[in-house]
Amino acid sequence: MAYRNGNYCAFYVMNEGTDSNLQAHATKDFVYYNTLRMWKGGDSTFPFVDSHDKNYNVRDGSDWEKTLKPRLRNRLANSKNIILFLSEKTKSSQALREEIDYGINNQGLPVIIIYPDYDSKASLLKDGSLKKEIKDLWDKLPIFRDSMKSVSTLHIPMKKELIKSALENEDFMVNSKVASGCFFYKV
Repeated sequence: MAYRNGNYCAFYVMNEGTDSNLQAHATKDFVYYNTLRMWKGGDSTFPFVDSHDKNYNVRDGSDWEKTLKPRLRNRLANSKNIILFLSEKTKSSQALREEIDYGINNQGLPVIIIYPDYDSKASLLKDGSLKKEIKDLWDKLPIFRDSMKSVSTLHIPMKKELIKSALENEDFMVNSKVASGCFFYKV
C-alpha cells in the first residue's frame, strides 16, 4: 500500500499537451495552485504536501497514455486527498477529467474544493446552504458533479486560514475520512 501523505492539486491548465509551459503558467487555476506552493515556501508549518513533487516532472508535450496518465495516477495513489480549484475560468480538460475520475472513483480520495472567486465562508452560502452559483460551477466538470456523492467533499473559499484548517482536517484524508457528503464551514 502506498504511503499517502500528499495533497493532489487538480486544476484546469489551458492548452494541455502543448510544449509551452508559458500558457500553463498563465492559466488562472494554475496561479491558485502556485499560491499554495508560495504559502508553503514562506511558512514550513503550512500543511501542504505537494503530490506533484513526488515523482519527476513531465513536459507538457509528453505522450498522454505512456507518460502523463501513468504519472497522474501514481501521484494520486500516493495522495491523501484532492484539492480541486474550481473557478469561473475552469474548463473540463482531458487531464482534469482523468484526475477527478481516477482520484474519486478508483482511489476514493476525499476532495477539498477551493473556490478562488470567493473570499469568505459567507460568500459561498445562502440560507445556510451552498449557493446556486457554487453548485452551477460543478457543471463545468460533469465527472466531478456526478462522482462527488461517492466521497466526502469540503467546499471552501480561497482563504489561507480556511485552507490550512481543511488540510489539517483528518475527516478529509483517505485513511480517516468521514462518510461521503457535501460539507462546508458554517458562518
